[in-house]
Amino acid sequence: MAGKTRLVVLFGGQSAEHDVSCVTAAHVIAAADPNRYEIVAVGIGRDGQWHRATVSPDVLASGRLSASGTPTSLDALDAPNTVVVPLLHGPLGEDGTVQGMLEVFGLPYVGSGVLSSAVCMDKAMTKTVLGAAGVPQPRFATLHETSFSPADLDAIIDDLGLPIFVKPANMGSSVGVHKAADRDAAMAAIRDAFTYDEWVLCEEAVVGREIEVAVLGNTEPRASFPGEIVPGSDFYDYEDKYVSAAADLRIPAPLSDDETTTVRELAVRIYAELRCEGMARVDFFYEPNGRGFLCNEVNTIPGFTPISMYPKMWEATGLAYTALIDELVDLAIERHSRRKRGTQVGK
Repeated sequence: MAGKTRLVVLFGGQSAEHDVSCVTAAHVIAAADPNRYEIVAVGIGRDGQWHRATVSPDVLASGRLSASGTPTSLDALDAPNTVVVPLLHGPLGEDGTVQGMLEVFGLPYVGSGVLSSAVCMDKAMTKTVLGAAGVPQPRFATLHETSFSPADLDAIIDDLGLPIFVKPANMGSSVGVHKAADRDAAMAAIRDAFTYDEWVLCEEAVVGREIEVAVLGNTEPRASFPGEIVPGSDFYDYEDKYVSAAADLRIPAPLSDDETTTVRELAVRIYAELRCEGMARVDFFYEPNGRGFLCNEVNTIPGFTPISMYPKMWEATGLAYTALIDELVDLAIERHSRRKRGTQVGK
């Protein structure tokens, strides 16, 4: 293995997005260049236990890794020339917790750091930060389970109207997301969202196109061509993303040159405002005859299978899936080297 980078793919996890992570990991490992990397797959079970996962041609062909296997520990990360690829969607993985652990261990890792990961995972906090920066976005309200009352819902409906979207603040893959057409449905949606998170986000229902942009880089990020999602159901929900695959994904999005330039520049600005590094997918609603592009959310560990929007947008922009993995690893090493200099000041 001399000269190879030891690529530790960290997947699974304890969130509701465990299965999505297992699928993502299989595709990343299958695409990673075996001449450049020694692959180590570490799966975190739903119970939080760490395992050295089995990686074989049959397993990879199935399109899904299992987070079970030989028990292991954090020591699996402790080896020279290691770069960690966290593919843990949702809480306890995408929210800065694992990123903080890797910082303490002094390991380079793909993706955003602690601050950006935490802020972007919490959709309510993302909107608060972007609002302070003057970034256009849908109107919203936040709720906390300890202080929520029916009167709060009445005030939200008066302000945002109906229907409204209700979602857990710290969750992804549309888990726990509901579109509520009346007050009773909104109350049920809020109660369901509180089963996933103590913070819940309520948003106005925007009538517009769903546009996404992939951003890549550290101090000099760049944006892909945008893509458009035309949902196969009422909105782009979990079923549409991972079960029925009924959504129509249009890459590049049918936008004018000016519209394409505007949304790419806005995506890079949002990426910088939130201090993202490595990668992120920035999602927008677009009201062509209204408010223009409205930032919906930012995903610092976006779906990463070959048919996911993030790699597909980069492929359309001229960066193939395997080359995208290589660049992300290079960005992780560059960022680690840059940040490591800061920890050595005064030593």
